[in-house]
Amino acid sequence: MDPTDYLTQDQIISLALVAFLLMASGIRRILDASGLFAAMAVGLVVSLMGHWTWLAIMVVFLVFGSFATRWKFEEKRALSIHEGNEGVRGWKNVLANGAAPSIVAILSWLGDGDWYFLGMACCASVALSDTLASEIGSLDPRTRSIINLEAVPPGTNGGMSPTGTFAALSGSLIIAIVTALMIPYSHDGFHHETTLLVNDRGLAFVLITFVGWMGCQVDSVLGALLENKGYIGKHSVNFLATLSGAMMAFIARDMVF
Repeated sequence: MDPTDYLTQDQIISLALVAFLLMASGIRRILDASGLFAAMAVGLVVSLMGHWTWLAIMVVFLVFGSFATRWKFEEKRALSIHEGNEGVRGWKNVLANGAAPSIVAILSWLGDGDWYFLGMACCASVALSDTLASEIGSLDPRTRSIINLEAVPPGTNGGMSPTGTFAALSGSLIIAIVTALMIPYSHDGFHHETTLLVNDRGLAFVLITFVGWMGCQVDSVLGALLENKGYIGKHSVNFLATLSGAMMAFIARDMVF
């Protein structure tokens, strides 16, 4: 039986990527059982309702995010600012960063155009920017509140530092570079026409970098104003920040392209 009799080439690549994601995450203990199940659901939605290139970008986020989480883990543990469960992420972590891209993928399945690919890339850019800023910048003692610039302990919600700011920019740049490389392969002939992005790849690169960094600042503001006061939790902050990336991409779609 030839799989191509039932599935398109893009769908076969999507399923292969989901299988690779689950296998690698399980072997490397990036995700626990609940995280693997959530990752499977997010991976299938993002890749089948979106495109396999979308999932490839999310895999890049997962790899770099996992590396940053385990970077100097013992030092972060000593300061009680480490990720719980030895850095192994669960379903809440997955949905916090994967729900917004999934929403964009569902909208792309129902609609048409090239905004969706840009929106998903901006979600991933915010997610990696914020993860690197939190995990790498949390050890910088030069931390100040994003609200009033007063000195705060490293790892404080809403805190920003020179190291964290540079890490945030690095995260958004990584996703912008990967997205630029993926643009020529992101057209499946039906929902995801990307002529606009191909013609303005440089502008898309700048936009994804900027939105990712700005989304990280949105996360910090929400953390300072809402999370520190107990109104919402960390995962809700992450979701709202990544969703802001899609919203900024939607606004920029008609303003700059």
